[in-house]
Amino acid sequence: MTTMTQTSARFREFKMPDVGEGLTEAEILKWFVQPGDTVTDGQVVCEVETAKAAVELPIPFDGVVHELRFAEGTTVDVGEVIITVDVAPGSEDAPAPAAAPAQEPVEAAPAEEPKGRTPVLVGYGVAESSTKRRPRKGAAPEAAAVAAAVQAELNGHGSAAPVADAPPVGRPLAKPPVRKLAKDLGIDLATVVPTGKDGIITREDVHAAAAPAAPAAAPEVAEPVAVSVPVTPATVGSARETRIPVKGVRKAIAQAMVGSAFTAPHVTEFVTVDVTRTMKLVAELKEDKEMAGVRVNPLLIIAKALLVAIKRNPEVNAAWDEANQEIVQKHYVNLGIAAATPRGLIVPNIKDAHDKTLPQLAAALGELVATARDGKTSPAAMAGGTVTITNVGVFGVDTGTPILNPGESAILAVGAIKLQPWVHKGKVKPRQVTTLALSFDHRLVDGELGSKVLADVAAILEQPKRLITWA
Repeated sequence: MTTMTQTSARFREFKMPDVGEGLTEAEILKWFVQPGDTVTDGQVVCEVETAKAAVELPIPFDGVVHELRFAEGTTVDVGEVIITVDVAPGSEDAPAPAAAPAQEPVEAAPAEEPKGRTPVLVGYGVAESSTKRRPRKGAAPEAAAVAAAVQAELNGHGSAAPVADAPPVGRPLAKPPVRKLAKDLGIDLATVVPTGKDGIITREDVHAAAAPAAPAAAPEVAEPVAVSVPVTPATVGSARETRIPVKGVRKAIAQAMVGSAFTAPHVTEFVTVDVTRTMKLVAELKEDKEMAGVRVNPLLIIAKALLVAIKRNPEVNAAWDEANQEIVQKHYVNLGIAAATPRGLIVPNIKDAHDKTLPQLAAALGELVATARDGKTSPAAMAGGTVTITNVGVFGVDTGTPILNPGESAILAVGAIKLQPWVHKGKVKPRQVTTLALSFDHRLVDGELGSKVLADVAAILEQPKRLITWA
């Protein structure tokens, strides 16, 4: 990456913001501008994917795009400069961008950028110092020198500077996840050419080292391989297997589920219930003028039933505070709805769902599902959930043992609604039947309390009129 010598009055930098509370990195999915394009304050310049959602980033000033620092598909730390903009194009009093000497790199200076915290789109952001790496014992050699020395050794010729002229290499620089990846793939980090900033080895470097080597060229025409351009992340594999880098939403799902499964002691209870009357109510509501313009389905009634059950058993709506060893009871319900999207499973929630009428709840559900399908769910929409519903029945599955969304006390899984033989009023008749599964955190919820909540939901679905008498 070329380091620019520039004046603070002419060139401004736009850094990767904290697009969600506490996030440390994001992947650049797509650039909407190129060098030379004119941009205006508030114009979207790129789309990034964090561990929570895809977010569009607007530029906060006017000018002409000077440089895009990272390629599409690159994961960038919060606080890193991703684009520079010439805010005074045509100015003759400022020198043109030029490469700085390798031994004295000059950082691009932002114009009147406030000190302290990095600009953010959501939340409070991170302190300026929080994105700087801790100094290591023994100064790391220049990235280019290390790359050239390693490459020269691999190529078996001396076109690069002698290794003896460079400082000792020591332990290769890489983050813990990258070291683990290298270990899993059987790659020696000492043989990997680093392309990251300050000579840091990236995931892409490891994957590149693990890829099948290309046929060797003839010695008389062999040249050192350039390593100044970062390797674009890609799927690596062969005819027998495919390796897909785990990042973004999928990485967040994996970390959250492992953390939840091995932190909260899960208990799951099941009940099979006759929902024939609920299905009749759904059909009637579809014809009701009060519900015109909103989507009515069984999930709507199930969501309302769960809200009523929580109202009758408020202790179930809580969270475990490990740091203070306290149970935090919530006097509001942010109802999460698990949604399968092209980017993976996400769980946006309906804020203050307990206060909504049935038409309002139906409208909120419809908006939530539509936004999720379009990939436009914001990080804020997925934060602060208290309980969740996952509808596995849409896939024809009878039931499952759902894992709690981190920080929540309970999750209700709804199975497929099927016509089955059922004893009704002393006779075996075909009835609409489903199976519910409720998982809960046994630190917060005793078996009695969990059973009461599940039984209440089942009772309402069997006799929907209880929505009126119990609400």
